Amino acid sequence: QVQLVESGGGLVQAGGSLRLSCAASGSIFSINVMGWYRQSPGKQRELVAVISSDGATNVASSVKGRFTISRDNFNNMVYLQMNSLKPEDTAVYYCNALGLKVYWGQGTQVTVSS
Repeated sequence: QVQLVESGGGLVQAGGSLRLSCAASGSIFSINVMGWYRQSPGKQRELVAVISSDGATNVASSVKGRFTISRDNFNNMVYLQMNSLKPEDTAVYYCNALGLKVYWGQGTQVTVSS
């Protein structure tokens, strides 16, 4: 099993920045891809950005140029730096890990006020 714990969400004004962190523990040897998804009320959960163990990334077009994903394999952490935040970025952000199974964190709320 893999446990994922997110932190760093909160309330920010439009144009501001937040940095999300996700700490992985447990059977982390099995993890290849880690990343972030988000879900707004009434919408499906969507990919924000993912990063493989060798550093390859896939970033959603809606956040490209504003959000940056990074990973610290030694400390089993993944980060999401979010700049130039917009009200439409408001959502619950979930950390995700793909190994033998798909694992999810509990989510952290990000609210961007206009």
